[in-house]
Amino acid sequence: MRISRRLILLVAVPLIVAIAFAGRALTPATGQAVQADRLRTAVEVSTAAGDLAYRLQHERAEAAARIASDGSGGNGSSGLERFQALARATDRSVARYRERSAGMSAVPSGTAAAQRRIDKSLGELASLRAQVRSGSGALSSMAFGYRIVLADLISFRDSIAQANGVRAGDADHIRAAAALTEAAEYLGQQEVSVLRAHSDGGFTPASLRTFEAARIGYTDAYRTGNTLGDPQWRTWLERTLSGPKAMAAEKLAAQVARSPADRRLAVDPNAWRTAMSDRQELLRTVIRRVDADVHETVSAERTRLIWWAVAELCLVLLTLVGVVLIATRLGRDLIRRLRALRDAAHEVAHQRLPEVVSTLSQPGSVGRASPDQIADEAGKPLVNLGDDEMGEVGEAFNSVHHAAVRLAAQQAESHERFAQTLVTVARRGAQLNAVLTNELSSVQRDELDPERMEALFALDHLAIRMERNANNLLVLGGYGHGKVRSADAPCATVIYAAAQQIERYGRVSLGHVEQSIGVAARAVDDVAHLLAELLDNATRFSPPETRVGVAAWHLWDRAVLQIVDEGVGLPPERRAELNAELATPQRDVGAVRSMGLQVVARLAARHGVTVELRASSGPGTIAEVILPKAVLAEPVDDDSPLTAPRALEELPGPLRSAGAPRALGRPSWARDAEEDPDSEHDEHGEHDDGHRVAADEGARPAAHPDEPAPPKSAPDGPGP
Repeated sequence: MRISRRLILLVAVPLIVAIAFAGRALTPATGQAVQADRLRTAVEVSTAAGDLAYRLQHERAEAAARIASDGSGGNGSSGLERFQALARATDRSVARYRERSAGMSAVPSGTAAAQRRIDKSLGELASLRAQVRSGSGALSSMAFGYRIVLADLISFRDSIAQANGVRAGDADHIRAAAALTEAAEYLGQQEVSVLRAHSDGGFTPASLRTFEAARIGYTDAYRTGNTLGDPQWRTWLERTLSGPKAMAAEKLAAQVARSPADRRLAVDPNAWRTAMSDRQELLRTVIRRVDADVHETVSAERTRLIWWAVAELCLVLLTLVGVVLIATRLGRDLIRRLRALRDAAHEVAHQRLPEVVSTLSQPGSVGRASPDQIADEAGKPLVNLGDDEMGEVGEAFNSVHHAAVRLAAQQAESHERFAQTLVTVARRGAQLNAVLTNELSSVQRDELDPERMEALFALDHLAIRMERNANNLLVLGGYGHGKVRSADAPCATVIYAAAQQIERYGRVSLGHVEQSIGVAARAVDDVAHLLAELLDNATRFSPPETRVGVAAWHLWDRAVLQIVDEGVGLPPERRAELNAELATPQRDVGAVRSMGLQVVARLAARHGVTVELRASSGPGTIAEVILPKAVLAEPVDDDSPLTAPRALEELPGPLRSAGAPRALGRPSWARDAEEDPDSEHDEHGEHDDGHRVAADEGARPAAHPDEPAPPKSAPDGPGP
C-alpha cells in the first residue's frame, strides 16, 4: 500500500508539524511580542502624561499667585509674561502627549476612559487661562479646574499597569511611578492652598483641612512609591529629597500646618512659592529617572520577546521546509499520476461528456438502442489505471461517466416518448376538430335563423381556436402543421388569418401594412400561427376596452411587424428573461412552463424569424417580429384568393373595417433607418415594460362586459 504510506507522510506529518510548532510556540510568542510593543508605547504615553502634569502644576501655581495678588502676579506685567510662557510650555507638552497617545491600541477600558476625560479637560484650559489673564476668576474655581485634569493624568498613568501582558514586577513599577506623580500633585495642592489662604487673610477651617489632607496624601503617595518601586528608586528619593532645599520646604510646610484658622499666615508668599517649587523640581527629577527606568525595562523585554518570536518562526519555517522537501521527493510519482488523472477528467467533463449529452438531446438520437447500450458505446474515458488506489479512483470515475451517459440516454428516451405523446394527442384532437368543423359547415349551409347562425359561427370560431391549440402541441412535439401551400400570401392576409385564431379578435386593429410585403407559401401557416400567439397574449393581458394594433413595413431586405398593446407591462429584468427564452427555445419539452412562449420561440427558430419584446413609449409592450429575406415573397395581389384551411378563408368584420381605431402608422425610425443604412436596429426608440408572452403565465384578466362578440353573418359572407 505505497500510496497510503505516502499520504501519511504528505498529509499527517506537515499537519502535526504545523500544529505542534506554529500553534504551541509561534502564536504565543508573537502575541507576547505584540503586547510588549503595546506596553512600551503606553509607557511612552505615560511619560508624556507625567511631563504634562508637571507643566500644569507650574502653570497652576503661577495662575494662583496672579489671582491671589489681584491680577498683578506680584510683579505686574512680568507676572503675566511668566504665566504666558508657562502656558506655551504646557501647550507644547499637550502636543507631545496627544502625538504619543494617538499611537496607542488595545488599551484597557479604564485607560480609554481616562484618555477621554483628559481630552475633555484639556479643551477647557483656554477658559481657565482667560480667567487668569483677566484676573477676574475665583481662585478656588481655577484651582479646581486644574485639579481635575491633573487627577485624570495621574489616573491614566496608574491604569497602564492594567494592560494585557504586563508582568507583575512591571505593573508595580508603573504604579510606583504614578504614585510619585501623585505625591508631586499633593505638593502642588499645598502650594495653592497657602496662596489662597494669603489671599483670604488666613486659613478657614475648611481650607486648613484641605491643606492637612494634601500633606497626608503626599505622605501616603510617597510611601506607596517607596514600597512598590525598585530598591534603587528608594536610594534616589532619599538622596534627592534629603538636601537643604527639601528640608527647608518641609520646615515651612510644618510651620504653615501649625497656623491657626482665621489668622494671617506668618509665611512669606514668595518664600513659600520658591521653597515648594524647589521641592517639586527635586521630586520631578526623581520621577524622570523612574520613568526612564520603566521605559528601559519594558523596551528590553519587548526586544527579548521579538527575538524569541523570530527564532521560533525561523525554526518552524526550517521544519516546514524540510517536511516539504521530503514530501516532494516521496510524492513526485503520485503528483505525476494525479495530474494525468486530472487532465483526463477535465477532458471528459468539458469535452467528451458534453458532446455525448448534446448528441442525445437531438430528436430521434436514441433510436432503438437501450440506455445501457448507449452508455457502453460511449466507452471508458480512462484506461491503463493500475491496480492501486489511484487505479480505483480512475475506475470510479469511469463508473460515474457510464452512469451519466446512461442517465442522459434515459432522459432523452423519456423526452422522445413525451413528445410522441403530445403529437399523438394533437393529431387525434385535430381529427376530431376536423369532424366538428365539417359538421358545423353542413349545418351552416341549411340554417336561416340569424340567432342560430350566430351561435354556429361562435362554435366555428371555437373550433379554429381548438385547432391552434392542437397545432401548439404539434410544435412542442417537434412537428409542423403537415400542410403544404402552393401560393404565397400578402402580409395583411396572414395577419387576418392570425387574428381569426384568437378569442378576442374584435380588439385587433390593423394599422399601416405595406402592400409590397408577401409571405412565402412554405412559411404562411407558421407565421400566422406565431402572430396568433402574440395577438392572443396581447389581447389577454391588456385592458378589455383597448385595441391591439398591428403594423408592418419593409426595412431593407427584411420586413418588420409590430404588435402594440396597452397592458400593464413587465419590469426590464423579466422582459430580458423572456427575450432570452424567445431567442433560444428549450429542447426539453417537459421543462416548458409556458406553452405560448415556447411555440413562438420554436416557430421563429424554424424560419430564422426574430421575435423580441420591447418597451413602449406609453403603457404596454411592443412585440416586434422581423421576417428575414428567406421568409418573404414577391409582392402578392391583396385580392388573390388564398387556398387555406378554414382559419384563412373567412375574415372577421372588425379587421376589414377601414376605420379601425388606433391604426398604427409607420414609425419615424423605420424611415430614418432606410435613409441611413449605418443606423443600428437596436436604436429603434424607447419602450416601456412588456407584457407576458406566454398565455398561460400568471392570472388572466376577466373578459370585459363591453368586449365585442363574434360578428353575425352578413350577406357578403364574412366568417367569425
